[in-house]
Amino acid sequence: MLTESDDASDREKVMSRAKQPLAEVFGYPPDNLTENARRFRENCLCPFNNIVPNCTKSRVDNPLGVCSIQADANPVIICPVRFREGWRVASDAAKFFFPRSTRWTSLTEVRLADKHGGSAGNIDVVLVSYDAQGRVTGYGALEVQAVYISGNITNPFQYYMDDPEKRHAMDWSGNAKYPRPDYLSSSRKRLAPQLIYKGGILHAWQRKTAVALNKTFFATLPSLEEVSEQEGEMAWFIYDLKHDAGENRYHLVLDDVRYTKFQTALQRITHAEPGDEADFIAHLQVQLDDKIANKMPAEVGTIDFPGK
Repeated sequence: MLTESDDASDREKVMSRAKQPLAEVFGYPPDNLTENARRFRENCLCPFNNIVPNCTKSRVDNPLGVCSIQADANPVIICPVRFREGWRVASDAAKFFFPRSTRWTSLTEVRLADKHGGSAGNIDVVLVSYDAQGRVTGYGALEVQAVYISGNITNPFQYYMDDPEKRHAMDWSGNAKYPRPDYLSSSRKRLAPQLIYKGGILHAWQRKTAVALNKTFFATLPSLEEVSEQEGEMAWFIYDLKHDAGENRYHLVLDDVRYTKFQTALQRITHAEPGDEADFIAHLQVQLDDKIANKMPAEVGTIDFPGK
């Protein structure tokens, strides 16, 4: 049974995390000082099924080992490899792609070409079903979308790594360029283009696509028109990181699944809802007034039309 002191301790930890931008470093919370956590930090290891034992985020020789950051005391995944914990993203997607008892395996970073042989990009994970002779019988594409960051994550990471024992409770909130999730860039610069190019080809081939993303990221997307699982051409697998106090580690959990049609989902994500044009005109007026008041040079003039 929780006591008032337990509640106070939990509140204190939440407040501390709000000041500490790092949620996971090489797979462990910064305040996890166990022998295993130290080993992973000292050797730059990745516990989430990277292509090699070590972390390779940003660079191989000196990786930026931040798996997730804190945003409003909630962990947000910024590394796509983080979604590979226990490979549950693959087993979850397989339930959408294939009937029960289907033989399947996963292939990572599969190149996809367009009609002219040009690259449309690499598919993060392709789940392939096969028969007893090892021949391909079907497949589905799984795209994993981590979150971009605004600000700077390298500086707090390096500061922490210089002395984890003393700096795990560091207060970084007063520093310039405090790292925060950039959901808008994540959707417009990464997710939308992936769906347009790679997803468009797969949809033309009448193949299903699954998207794995963070719960907080999905919440920033426009509302999507949902259909049943049987009608779904796309499945949105929404994951969250839940903290295990006993282990002092976060674990990937499936929070929800949404099913949509491909074209309707793409249209919602790639088309911005227009606001009131009067607000935009008012904004133009403010800038114009400022330019005139300060006599700023401008390329202005009148247009002379022939015959006028």
